[in-house]
Amino acid sequence: MSLMLLLAAAAAPPMVVIDEREVMRDEPPPHGEIGMSTAYRISDAVPQPRSMEFRKRVLHVGAAIGVHPIAHDEVYYVLSGEGVVTSDGVEKPLTPGMAAYLYKAAKVGIRQVGKEPLALIISYPVAH
Repeated sequence: MSLMLLLAAAAAPPMVVIDEREVMRDEPPPHGEIGMSTAYRISDAVPQPRSMEFRKRVLHVGAAIGVHPIAHDEVYYVLSGEGVVTSDGVEKPLTPGMAAYLYKAAKVGIRQVGKEPLALIISYPVAH
């Protein structure tokens, strides 16, 4: 097979549209299984090749993504609720419309605070 045919066969589709209702599931949050969450694994439904992860997660009251090291930059963007993000021991409050840009090699986590669940978007590059 020629190189051009191989490249054409490996090309990504023009787009993929995912309905979050089709990829949602209740599960403990990653990195410690602290409480419960609803995960929307949006990028898992995207065929390869892809170069980023894009997820929505709702941390139920009292839940947290435990502190863990990251091997890439990562963004937490808050849709609703309140949270406290941690990066290398520094904590900052997050409310709707706020984003935390977290740097490679940091130890990061986020926990829900307040009376309402914490809904956030999490995005980072795919590890190669």
